[in-house]
Amino acid sequence: MTETSESESGSAPDGWDLTDQGLHRTFTFQSFSEAWGFMNRVALAAEKQDHHPDWSNSWNKVAITLSSHDAGGRVTERDVRLASTINKLVPSGAQ
Repeated sequence: MTETSESESGSAPDGWDLTDQGLHRTFTFQSFSEAWGFMNRVALAAEKQDHHPDWSNSWNKVAITLSSHDAGGRVTERDVRLASTINKLVPSGAQ
């Protein structure tokens, strides 16, 4: 699988926006604890894929941006793959 730029084709996984910074999505949870648990699950998945997000957390919100720094900040298949994995980790009831 090649590391081609997804930004050229304009594709992004469900719920993600393709921005100038990369793939971006903000998640809203029922509580801080639920948001933090989600971040832990994402951290383990990111470590397994050896691809790490830029993210922030404020109480029940987690904002994630994915881009490939080794590809000059472009969005690559690695970002799309991690975004798809992250989508599977979102608990029911979160937005």
